[in-house]
Amino acid sequence: MGDFLPSMYICQTKICLTSFYSDAKPKQYLRNDRKPVRHFFAKHPVTLATRKHEESKLKMARITDIRTTIWEWVGPVAPMPPHFCTTAGDLVSDVSGSIAGFRFLGWLIVEIECDDGTVGIGNAALAPHACKATIDNYLKPLLIGADPMDTEYLWESMYRRTLPFGRKGIGMTAISAVDLALWDAKGKILNQPVFKLLGGRTKSKIPVYASRLYSQPLETLYAEAKTYSDQGFKAVKLRFGWGPKDGLAGINKNIDLVKTVREAVGPDVDIMGDAYMGWNVEYTKRMLRLLEPLNMRWVEEPVISDDLAGYANLRAMNKVAISGGEHEYTLHGFRQALELGAFDIAQFDVNRVGGITAAKKITSLCEANDVAVIPHAGQMHNYHITMSSYAGPMSEYFPKVPVEVGNELFWYIFDGEAEAQNGFIDLDDHAAGFGLTLKSPDPTEFKLTS
Repeated sequence: MGDFLPSMYICQTKICLTSFYSDAKPKQYLRNDRKPVRHFFAKHPVTLATRKHEESKLKMARITDIRTTIWEWVGPVAPMPPHFCTTAGDLVSDVSGSIAGFRFLGWLIVEIECDDGTVGIGNAALAPHACKATIDNYLKPLLIGADPMDTEYLWESMYRRTLPFGRKGIGMTAISAVDLALWDAKGKILNQPVFKLLGGRTKSKIPVYASRLYSQPLETLYAEAKTYSDQGFKAVKLRFGWGPKDGLAGINKNIDLVKTVREAVGPDVDIMGDAYMGWNVEYTKRMLRLLEPLNMRWVEEPVISDDLAGYANLRAMNKVAISGGEHEYTLHGFRQALELGAFDIAQFDVNRVGGITAAKKITSLCEANDVAVIPHAGQMHNYHITMSSYAGPMSEYFPKVPVEVGNELFWYIFDGEAEAQNGFIDLDDHAAGFGLTLKSPDPTEFKLTS
């Protein structure tokens, strides 16, 4: 009998946690604007356990630990022939399109643990060892004991306290990984998917484009493109294999790639092409004039990411839409890009640009400037941005293939990734956070470093 307390009035309004532990009849209370708050109470007998449960719902979670683990792929890796995909490194390489130096075979996983048992998961695919050191030495001390719901404050704290050496690149990628883990934890605490916290659904499902089609013999390129079309994809993206040092012969080979894909998918499927910063402005102008009649949807990252004036120059030609931003960072970086008129399509990656906290602001900025948002990479953190915004018409989708570049590693690390059906993916309305869990690592495939 001793564990019973006086009756408790509990508000029956959905998601309202208001309750009173007395026999006094509850009254209306005033908000800050002096307007009354209407509650609908029911009277319940209360045990001590019930009261503790109700109070626990009002208690703020606190961050108790941050774990960083590098998942380094040690399994088989598919060979990569010359002219596989142009890159920014081609200028200083003997052969164009050798993407080996741009592989992502090590991923950083960040786990934020809270005192209520919640664990939020984030990730970074760029420079995992450097990002791990940044988080362990500089970001973790800022977060221990903090409320994971305070994502805005925590983002600004991490950003401003690492400005002397951070700002972009490794510093911002590390912040992005932590921010993703915070939003995943926030979703789990509230038992909501992240996209619901960002405004909810703007589409019943997300159209996705098949993104692979690396430069290869034309007959196998045709077969791969035809497969994606047969699977229901209404858009595909190829990679160019030749750049400025390959001259007119290389230009013609790039054009042959596009013509082959067009022949394979027919006239009603969009085709995009990625140069991955491997061209310069003069070469891109030559390519755009030849690509215009082939009805390409966009040319992606034709020049290095710092050359925003070059992007604006190419976009002003109005031959083929220009996309970029995969290697741009923060709201400030995109404000400058949009002021210059650099992009038709903004392609930030949420695990680089500053996490969900930055991405949601950049998405709103793009929407206000009539610039479409189609994030780089087909991962859940990007899908949640696309689902929650009318600025995002579609998403990228990396098919699950044997490991080659590393873009596909998330299929081997996480359970819960969305799989395309007939050219669309959907998100689970009942999966809290990003809806992901970590697989049990196979030691023949991954080496883990904590």
